[in-house]
Amino acid sequence: MKKLIPTICFCLLFSFAVKSQTGKVFDNLKLTSKILKSERSFSIYLPPDYESSKRDYPVLYLLHGAGDDHTGWVQFGEVLHITDKAIKAGKATPMIIVMPDANTGKRGYFNTEDWRYEDFFFEELMPYVEKKYRIRGEKRYRAISGLSMGGGGTFMYALHKPELFSSACPLSASVGMLPKDTVKIKDFAESEKKSVAEMRKYFKRHSAISLLDSIPVEDIKSVRWYIDCGDDDFLFEGNSLVHISMMKKKIPHEYRVRDGAHNWTYWRESLPEVLKFVSAAFHQH
Repeated sequence: MKKLIPTICFCLLFSFAVKSQTGKVFDNLKLTSKILKSERSFSIYLPPDYESSKRDYPVLYLLHGAGDDHTGWVQFGEVLHITDKAIKAGKATPMIIVMPDANTGKRGYFNTEDWRYEDFFFEELMPYVEKKYRIRGEKRYRAISGLSMGGGGTFMYALHKPELFSSACPLSASVGMLPKDTVKIKDFAESEKKSVAEMRKYFKRHSAISLLDSIPVEDIKSVRWYIDCGDDDFLFEGNSLVHISMMKKKIPHEYRVRDGAHNWTYWRESLPEVLKFVSAAFHQH
């Protein structure tokens, strides 16, 4: 009987070590962008079994809001703790989470004449991380989410390139110009020293509501949508209008309005639901 004690102790220690595994976050990674002519930072979350396995993983691109950078979801969103907990509880599949910086030099996820961030995202960042890390490159295993400005980026990227994402989860999103705001295009054109036609084209390309009217419905339906905005959020109107538009076009989507405002308390509670939602596609819902 005594001979069994070392074996039992080893098994208990091994079991504890496996259960106590945690993911890792690297929050100051760099890549050089020819498009943006600068060195760009990003953070990445690697799941608990990344170093001990040889498998490839699905990926979630997680976008920050205005005023934050690539460390926002790490520092304030508690992405490490929340994702580890969701994976351990079996509510989320192990995944890689990429968090880019869109707030250094200039701010924003959209293309302008001197800030082609959307081109950088798709032509440089995505190929770089999906080659460097063991990421599965098919649509089914790629998702995108983000808050506020990053929620707007989520809408735009998934609507501009629906062939790339299985799921999109905009949180408290800035959805772009609303129909009632179109009278302001002339003022924007004057302030930006652009023609009204140029500004109208720009806002049409960066308005979720306009894109829902111009993109083939079947393309939009190819993405699983999870839209979440608090009942006290100043961006509630735009998110509500997107929901109504999707309802009218019979585009399947999840729409959540919870008690809360435009803050990290709300978004930390959103993240577990996002992880659960995107995992359903990764696992073949």
